[in-house]
Amino acid sequence: MYKTVLSHVGKYKKQAILCPVTIIGEVAMEVLIPAVMALIIDNGIKKGDIGYVAKMGGLMVLMSVFSLCFGALAARFSAVAAMGFAKNLRSALFRRVQDFSFANVDKFSTASLTTRLTTDVTNIQNAFMMFIRMAFRSPIMLVCATIMAVKQNAKLSIVFLFAIPVLGASIIFIISKAHPRFEKMLKQYDAMNGKVQENLVGIRVVKAFAREEYEKKRFEENTEAVRKAQFAAEKLVIMGMPIMQLVMYISIAAILYFGGNMAVNHDIATGQLSSFISYVTQILMSLMMLSMLFIMFVVSRASIQRVHEVLIEEPAIKDNDDSEVSANDGSIIFEDVSFSYYDDMNNLALDNINLSIESGETIGIIGGTGSSKTSLVQLIPRLYDATAGRVLVGGRDVKSYPLKTLRDQVAMVLQKNVLFSGTIRDNLRWGDENATDDEIIKACKSACAHDFIMSFPDGYDTDLGQGGVNVSGGQKQRLCIARALLKKPKIIILDDSTSAVDTATDSSIRKAFRENLADTTTIIIAQRISSVMDADRIVVMDGGKITDVGTHEELMEKSEIYREVYDSQQKGADE
Repeated sequence: MYKTVLSHVGKYKKQAILCPVTIIGEVAMEVLIPAVMALIIDNGIKKGDIGYVAKMGGLMVLMSVFSLCFGALAARFSAVAAMGFAKNLRSALFRRVQDFSFANVDKFSTASLTTRLTTDVTNIQNAFMMFIRMAFRSPIMLVCATIMAVKQNAKLSIVFLFAIPVLGASIIFIISKAHPRFEKMLKQYDAMNGKVQENLVGIRVVKAFAREEYEKKRFEENTEAVRKAQFAAEKLVIMGMPIMQLVMYISIAAILYFGGNMAVNHDIATGQLSSFISYVTQILMSLMMLSMLFIMFVVSRASIQRVHEVLIEEPAIKDNDDSEVSANDGSIIFEDVSFSYYDDMNNLALDNINLSIESGETIGIIGGTGSSKTSLVQLIPRLYDATAGRVLVGGRDVKSYPLKTLRDQVAMVLQKNVLFSGTIRDNLRWGDENATDDEIIKACKSACAHDFIMSFPDGYDTDLGQGGVNVSGGQKQRLCIARALLKKPKIIILDDSTSAVDTATDSSIRKAFRENLADTTTIIIAQRISSVMDADRIVVMDGGKITDVGTHEELMEKSEIYREVYDSQQKGADE
C-alpha cells in the first residue's frame, strides 16, 4: 500500500533526499552548540577569560547561523517535495478515475472520489512532509544527544530513560484506538461532500419547492456528524501532547534536582550540567517528535488506504488499445445479451436480448420507466459491458475495439444533458476539436440550435457558465445533440434527449436527421410515440425484455403495450 502511494514522488525524489541530508547538518550543529556552551561556562566565564569567551561565543554564533541555513534548506526541500508529491498523486488519481467505467464510479460514488482527491491527498501530503523531516531528524537527534549526554554524565543520564516506557505506552494506546475513528471521520466527510454536491446541482429544485430551511437543517446534521467524528478521533490525538510534555517536565525537574545536588557536591561542573539539561531537552523533544510522527501516520493511514483503493482499482471495462480494428459500418447486433449492474444473473436489468439493426436504420425504443431502455443502449459504446452474450458493432464484438475508436464511432446524447464551463463553441468542439465554423453552424442548424444561439449578444462565443446555467433545458438538449453530430459518427443514440423541446422542434430535428444522417444508424429512446412513430422500426421494452418489434402500424395491431401508450397519449392530446 505505502509503496504504491509513495511511487508517485516521481521527479521530486531529489528534494526528498536533499531534505534529510540538510537535516543531518542542522542536527550536527544543534548537538555541538551545548558542548561549546559548556566550554564557555567552565573554561571561560569561571576563569574570567574574556578572550576565550569571545572566541568560543563567535564559534557558537557561526554554528547557529549554519544550523539556521541547514534548517531553512530542509524546510524548503520538504515543502517542494511534499507539494510535488501531492500534485503527482492527485494527477494519478484523476487519470485513474478517467479510466473508470460507470460501474467503477458507482462503486466509489462521486462524493467519495472528490474527498479522496482533496482531503485525503492533503493528509498524505502533510504526513509526507513531516516524515522526510522528522523521521530523520528525530532519530539522529535522539542518538547524538544521548551520546553527548552520557559523555557529559553517565550516572545522571539514567533519569530520562524512565520517560521512554511512558511515551511508548501512550503512543501504542493512541495508535490502536485512533485509526478506526479516523476511517469513520473520512466516511462522514464523504457523506457531507455528497450532500453539498447534491444540493448545489439541484439548487433550482430546492428554491422551486421553498425547501431552503429543510436543506439547511439537513446540512447542519451532516456537519454535526462530521464534527462529532472529528472530535472522537482528535481527542485521542490531542492527549498525546500533554502526556509528552508532562513526562518531559518531570524529567527535567528530576535532572535539576539530582544534578543540582551533584553540582553542590562538585560531582558535575556547572557548564556540564547546563549542557546536560540542553541534551536532555533535545532527547525528550526528539521522543515527542517521534511520537507525533507515529500519530500522524495513524491520522494519514486511513487516507493512504482510501487513495490506494482508487489507485489499484481495475477498470471494469478493459481497453483493447493494441487492436487496430475499426467499424466498417453502423450495424448493431445483440446476441443473447443479459446484463446486471451487480454481475448477478439472478438480478438482471436486461434478460436475453436479441436484436439486429442494419446500418443507416432508424430505430425507436419505447417502454415504461424502469424497462431498461437506457441500459440497453449503454452497452453499445461499452459504458457498461454485457454480463452475458455479445454486442456487435460493424460486425465485430465491441470488446475487440479500442475504446477510443468505438466511442468515436458512437455518439450518445445522454438523459442528463451536461455542458461544461466555457463558450458554446468550446462545448460544441467536444464533438470535434478541429471542427470549422461552417461545420459547427451546420450541426447546430440540424439540432435546431442555431437560431437561439444567434439570439445571444455574443453568439457562439457566449459563455455558458458552469454546467450551462444560463440556457434552458431544451436549449441544453439541442446543444448536446449538435455536439454529438459534430463527431460524424456511424451510430447516434438519443436517449430521451428531446423531452424538453416542443413537438414542432422535435419534428424539425427528426426531419434534419432523415435528410443529413441517411447513412448513420440512429437510435431514439423516447416517451412520446410521436418522436419515434416514423422510425424504420420501433422496439417495445418491458421489464428488461423486448416484447415487440415493428413499424408503428404493425405495433398498433399486435402490441398491447404500444397501443395502450399510444391511446393514452392521444387521449391526453385530445383533452
